[in-house]
Amino acid sequence: MTAVSPYFDDLRCQPEVIHPPQNEDCTVIGEHMNEPAQHTAKPNVTVSSSVRELLECPVCLNAMYPPIHQCSNGHTLCSGCKPRVHNRCPTCRHELGNIRCLALEKVAASLELPCKYQSFGCIGIIPYYSKLKHESQCSFRPYNCPYAGSECTVIGDIPYIVAHLKDDHKVDMHMGSTFNHRYVKSNPHEVENATWMLTVFSCFGQYFCLHFEAFQLGMAPVYIAFLRFMGDDETAKNFSYSLEVGGNGRKLIWQGVPRSIRDSHRKVRDSFDGLIIQRNMALFFSGGDRKELKLRVTGRIWKEQ
Repeated sequence: MTAVSPYFDDLRCQPEVIHPPQNEDCTVIGEHMNEPAQHTAKPNVTVSSSVRELLECPVCLNAMYPPIHQCSNGHTLCSGCKPRVHNRCPTCRHELGNIRCLALEKVAASLELPCKYQSFGCIGIIPYYSKLKHESQCSFRPYNCPYAGSECTVIGDIPYIVAHLKDDHKVDMHMGSTFNHRYVKSNPHEVENATWMLTVFSCFGQYFCLHFEAFQLGMAPVYIAFLRFMGDDETAKNFSYSLEVGGNGRKLIWQGVPRSIRDSHRKVRDSFDGLIIQRNMALFFSGGDRKELKLRVTGRIWKEQ
């Protein structure tokens, strides 16, 4: 394809994914848009790199979906980038107008492509206009590292993530469905920097992450403990867990369903979906002298029948 003018180079810094069309003005795609993201594997389906290049927006470099625009010279552009180039073709600088490239839209509608998570085990061959939807829901899409407190960018399947947590983050690994987690802090009045602790448990043939964190909630520091399931949300719903913390003859008990690590640590924490312990209560559980924080969180995991 013709090189893009340097005038538009800065537009590449803010790529924008244009999702498949949802209105009647766009080219009819077929029956696949509302079907579940499951597709039968089909042999010997190949798409040449030249065809893929034709469907690549020259500005954001993402795949184009209807309406696909073109200038009078035939250079194409996705609908998301059209207003960003001030109605000028990024290739030849001619005025864009409102010309649709219907031929290219029809070519795209005839294509079937492998899922981008093929290397993780997905064998589906997906109609072009269903590909984004499928990949956003694909059960083979990799997981993000669940370790909190760092900007870890590692992704992979569950066995790889478990090995990564053990080898690279030095996370404690435990077998069994019951646990006893102890948290000690010499100066409980300082929570300037949040403290994260993570333990991985293996039981029922699955892996679970126990998070314990101190963080500021408004002006007051609080402590939260919650469990995440290392797998998809649907499987996570097959399990329940309880957490208990106490002292001085009193205790707090939390029972819930572990959230999938598809949900980020921050999302779970900020929804308060776990055992919340206010600092004053935590100090009371610690003995009441307010000099040292000592919390013991016990819990168990079980599989629902």
